Amino acid sequence: QVQLVESRGGTVQAGGSLRRSCLASGSAFSLNAMGWYSQAPGNKRELVAIITSGYNTNDADSVKGRFTISGEKAKKKVYLQMDSLKPEDTDIYYCKLIRPSGTVWGQGTQVTVTS
Repeated sequence: QVQLVESRGGTVQAGGSLRRSCLASGSAFSLNAMGWYSQAPGNKRELVAIITSGYNTNDADSVKGRFTISGEKAKKKVYLQMDSLKPEDTDIYYCKLIRPSGTVWGQGTQVTVTS
């Protein structure tokens, strides 16, 4: 069984930075991609950034130039460097693993950006 272990979120002042990590653990498996999604109360979960096993990345327009996704495929770990944070980045952030047999979600952690 595969589990995703996310680093803690937190509260940051606007303009600050936060680095998140997500580790996929479990029995041997292959992965297609890992990424980060955000969800505000009452809204649907939306893509923040994703990285494929070939290290191709895709970012939401709202975070381009501010957030950077990176990964270590051998360790099955993905990172999200969040810089120049804005109050509108306040959300619950979820890690997601995409593999041939389906997807796995992390538990989600709150990131709050204060003005």
